[in-house]
Amino acid sequence: MNVQLNSLTDTRKTLVISLSAEEVATEHKAVVGEFVRQARLPGFRPGKAPAAMIERRFAKEIAGELQQKVVSRAYETGREQEKLDVLSLVNVEPGEIKLGAEATVTVTVDVRPEFALPEYTGIEVKVPANEVSAEEVEEVIERLRGERAEFKPAERASQKSDYVKLAYEGTVEGQAIVELVPEKQIYGKVPQTWVEVESEEDGIIPGLGNHISGLKAGEKKTVEIEFPAEFATAPALAGKKASYAIEILEIRERILPEIDEAFLKSCGGVESLDELKSQVSKDMAEEKDRRIQSSKRAQVMEALAAKLSFEPPESLVEGETQQVLRQVMSENLRRGVSPETFEQNKEELYAKARETAVRNVKLQLALARIAEAEKVTVENEDMQRYVINRAMQTQQSPDKVVQELTKDRAAVRDLQQRILFDKAVDLIVSKATVTTFSAEEAAAVAAAKS
Repeated sequence: MNVQLNSLTDTRKTLVISLSAEEVATEHKAVVGEFVRQARLPGFRPGKAPAAMIERRFAKEIAGELQQKVVSRAYETGREQEKLDVLSLVNVEPGEIKLGAEATVTVTVDVRPEFALPEYTGIEVKVPANEVSAEEVEEVIERLRGERAEFKPAERASQKSDYVKLAYEGTVEGQAIVELVPEKQIYGKVPQTWVEVESEEDGIIPGLGNHISGLKAGEKKTVEIEFPAEFATAPALAGKKASYAIEILEIRERILPEIDEAFLKSCGGVESLDELKSQVSKDMAEEKDRRIQSSKRAQVMEALAAKLSFEPPESLVEGETQQVLRQVMSENLRRGVSPETFEQNKEELYAKARETAVRNVKLQLALARIAEAEKVTVENEDMQRYVINRAMQTQQSPDKVVQELTKDRAAVRDLQQRILFDKAVDLIVSKATVTTFSAEEAAAVAAAKS
């Protein structure tokens, strides 16, 4: 075989492999021999039918198998001869492959890029100290009380933390909102709904709860609401100023439970307030530690990404772009964003997804190199840990999880790769230079920025 390598880019190559008529004939003979051994024809014992008869009877099948064999052998020969580290097979042009003639196979591949691995030890990261204050514990306990609160009718003006039943109808510059967004009636006109007074979290209508304090049942009021510049659930309202005519129907007061035996029992069965505080403090410390570890990982990945200047293979970038787009669409569909909105912004969405994909692919290639340099591998214990965690998450038996994995070899390879990357990131974090700052220092920095 004659192999010619052409470079389209640093990572995209074409292999042009030429086979002589004799080499094609050799492959053809091997294919026919395999058909002779396996064919079952009336009047002949297995493997004893004449080759010429087999060729006539299975001409189409033999031609297809010959093409597959020639292409496969040509690709493997070209890849090994040129010592290519192929990441993806982009395109195959088999040409015409037939007995008695030369053949030329052209294969386009993306290869692993060559790049200098940047320094990945001693990356500086800054994280808050894992401190849990008494005030934070008290806030959690108050939240627990709030979650267990009762709401009783109140014959007074509404105040913070009350729940108010009200009706509303909105307009934008005199036009009814139900006409602006007919598919989203909830933003236009509702005969009754509950809204928390001065809640820290927005309800359906952004900021509505901040306008209903001090009102009594039966009172009416017109309030002005400005929708955010980006309002994905109803894009027609984004950035608009709306007027809402509201009527208060009922007021209910939040009654917090006493911290008594019944309350403590509902909080995991603790027996005293001190025990509850201890448990809350422990849980908060564990949660803060998870956030700190996540922050460390994010910071080292951001620092590593900034050091990578090579161009990643296009096929990997495109595949990752589609994956990012699927995730974005899935998340936004859950939030109520319409498919029409995606269509209107598809070019911007694709550009952002591609930008993320380029970063992801470059990091994956760098992490693979780091794992190789540091001899990081995926062990049986890693796979077993995944199986156990997955079984707990999905409430399946570990054996069932293993059975599902064994059905999909590609999924197993993807899982092993994810585990390898995670271990590589953990290793970089372990070699990072970590600076911690107190809650007071964090508050001072935040105040200075504001």
